[in-house]
Amino acid sequence: MKITPYKVYTPDTSLDDLKFRIKNTRWPEPSPEVGWTSGTNQKYLQELTNYWLTEFSWRKVEDRINSYPNFIADIDGFSIHFIHVKNNTKNALPLIITHGWPGSFFEMLDLIPYLTEDDELGFDMVIPSIPGFGFSSHPTYPGCNSAKIASLWHQLMSGLGYSHYGVQGGDVGAGIGTCLALQYPEAVIGLHLNFIPGSYKPFLRGEDELSGEEKSFLQTLSNWMTTEGAYSHLHGTKPQTISFGLDDSPVGLCAWIVEKFYSWSGHDGSLDSTITKDELLANITLYWLTKTFSSSIRLYRENRLNPTLKFREGQYVTVPVAFARFPKELPTPPRCYVERGYNIQQWNEMLAGGHFAALEQPGLLSTDIRQFFKTV
Repeated sequence: MKITPYKVYTPDTSLDDLKFRIKNTRWPEPSPEVGWTSGTNQKYLQELTNYWLTEFSWRKVEDRINSYPNFIADIDGFSIHFIHVKNNTKNALPLIITHGWPGSFFEMLDLIPYLTEDDELGFDMVIPSIPGFGFSSHPTYPGCNSAKIASLWHQLMSGLGYSHYGVQGGDVGAGIGTCLALQYPEAVIGLHLNFIPGSYKPFLRGEDELSGEEKSFLQTLSNWMTTEGAYSHLHGTKPQTISFGLDDSPVGLCAWIVEKFYSWSGHDGSLDSTITKDELLANITLYWLTKTFSSSIRLYRENRLNPTLKFREGQYVTVPVAFARFPKELPTPPRCYVERGYNIQQWNEMLAGGHFAALEQPGLLSTDIRQFFKTV
């Protein structure tokens, strides 16, 4: 495995093109409904894009990313971008943290000081970008699902000299982390999740009967998919169709992504109270400049074609598992349902936060991660 240092730099021509496209947006007719009930709020989006044009600085984002050690690893034909921050103590615990969609590795930067600057239990943090996201290369052939990415992550950690390591993830990263624990239990010392993968289905024998609590959850999930899950169905079935529009229009891309941040984060009605405009636009601009909308959402289709988290008979995550449940998270299974497939050793109810835990509540999330890995 070849590893080379990497520095983020975007040509001025790309930033000029972005501003030109924002300025020349053809806006749709406003919805007759108020707020966010029918989708992205147009008034908010226009305010956000005006900020994008006049105040947001991608160069500051580049400087922040480049303040950490960035690398590219060549693995199995993929170029994997990752940040690698080491703790100064000899007994530092290697920890690989995986993002999801519509997030990115950028979400995890706030966790770095919490998890590396501690002498009692510090972590060597490895924060990669999933293939098709950020500065990692794009899959050029079918089959790059969560199980495949888990094999890339194991090769990355092994290549860095870590024979045993911890795993953390939310959203898609929770599915990749689960695959890591299933495929490499001899290497994974513990799995910490802040999301239970939506495609997770434990194996049920004919005589097994779901509890009332489990049946209630499955109905809640079905209702949520009916009212909120259109994006997932589209990503998983016809991702290429929408890509033509959103890889061409930065405001269209922004509208698609920001609606998820509004719907899934733990704010009080004002998204700015939880996630700043600069944080939102750093993530959205990353998608735009790397042209990764279409390549990122294809992962939904790959996982739909090969549902690796529909557990077979005897399949079980044997390594110790922790789950941090944030109150504004997407529908979450009851513990009894999760324990059918995961070796749950820690289950904590968080006081605040939603789906983007590392960005919204890095202190709470890092405390829960540290608490778990102290025990394993």
